[in-house]
Amino acid sequence: MAAGANLRLGAAGEQAAAEWYSSHGYAVVARNWRDSGGELDLVVARPGELVFCEVKTRTSDRFGVPAEAITAAKQRRLRALAARFIASGSAPPLPPGRPRTLRFDVVSVLAGEVSVIEAAF
Repeated sequence: MAAGANLRLGAAGEQAAAEWYSSHGYAVVARNWRDSGGELDLVVARPGELVFCEVKTRTSDRFGVPAEAITAAKQRRLRALAARFIASGSAPPLPPGRPRTLRFDVVSVLAGEVSVIEAAF
């Protein structure tokens, strides 16, 4: 698949993931947030909860399901990025007195079907 087609496929998967979260009561806080350490695909929130989402999109499972692409090294990188996101002031304020919950989800988009693994790591 050409690089442009891969970018379009990835963007379509991230859009599908954002729509899924929106339909489940989350607000999209950031898309494709970047710093020198990499990129967070999607950051969503609802009261008391901030969720960092890694989105993997594929057209088939020929090379495995999309979620299998999240290695331990990728998990460490995403945790570090999340810490920098919060430190940057980009995170939304959460209501006082409510516990702050941070979660890392993996969203697989396979042939247009969205599957969310909450608290994947």
